[in-house]
Amino acid sequence: MPVQVDPVTGLRFYELSHRWGHGTPCWPYFEDVKIERLHNHARSRVLTQRITTVMHSGTHVDAPGHVIEGTPLLDELPLWRFFGTGVVVSVPKKKWEVVTPEDLEAATPKIQPDDIVLVNTGWHHHYSDSSMYYAYSPGFYKEAGEWFAEKGVRAVGTDTQALDHPLATAIGPHGPGAPNGLLPWAIAEYEEETGRSVREDFALWEPCHRAILSQGIVGFENVGGDLDEVTGQRVTIAAFPWRWVGGDGCIVRLVAIVDPEGTFRIERGGAS
Repeated sequence: MPVQVDPVTGLRFYELSHRWGHGTPCWPYFEDVKIERLHNHARSRVLTQRITTVMHSGTHVDAPGHVIEGTPLLDELPLWRFFGTGVVVSVPKKKWEVVTPEDLEAATPKIQPDDIVLVNTGWHHHYSDSSMYYAYSPGFYKEAGEWFAEKGVRAVGTDTQALDHPLATAIGPHGPGAPNGLLPWAIAEYEEETGRSVREDFALWEPCHRAILSQGIVGFENVGGDLDEVTGQRVTIAAFPWRWVGGDGCIVRLVAIVDPEGTFRIERGGAS
């Protein structure tokens, strides 16, 4: 989608969400999105639809309570977590590579405390119901999660299938589906290609999730859209979830806002 310009303020809006609807790519154990027309214009002169979905589909946000028991769920999070100064950094990665603290330290513009950080590995170009996107993705692991937490960022987003490397999720030998994982063939292929053990290289279950969400840092997964257009820039980020009582995650419309005139400002700091 081309950049959208507000005719009054001149602000530029960039879509950072993937398209969502019938055929939305789904994580390996999720059911497909179902959309039913309860009324349509031909019959009722009104359109009403019913949607059945897992909220962790498409571009979405994870609340801390998704993986850390006793931490905030969607309705308990402050709204400022979903809005603020963001930095979109390029960290190109290939199949099964890990985003490291060294990658994040070297990224430009420099990541600062309280930033909303979006990491562009290039993997959003593979977004589809495919082994390439889900099983072969690069990703974060324990060290990157701890780096984000120590840096004190506001939120973290990635253009990959999850906040963790796929072999550190249930796709690998962790959590639901353990001990062989949801995709045993991916584990076997990794070990044949690398000569190393998945259980040694990715011994922990979703450590990046746990490192950031335990600190109240929310995480955006499956970032995409026009991500390349704002990579290497400081922007304003907005992505508000539903006010869902007890919600563990939510589909969001992730947006980057750019002010070419430099007159639109957000005050840093404030509430905590």
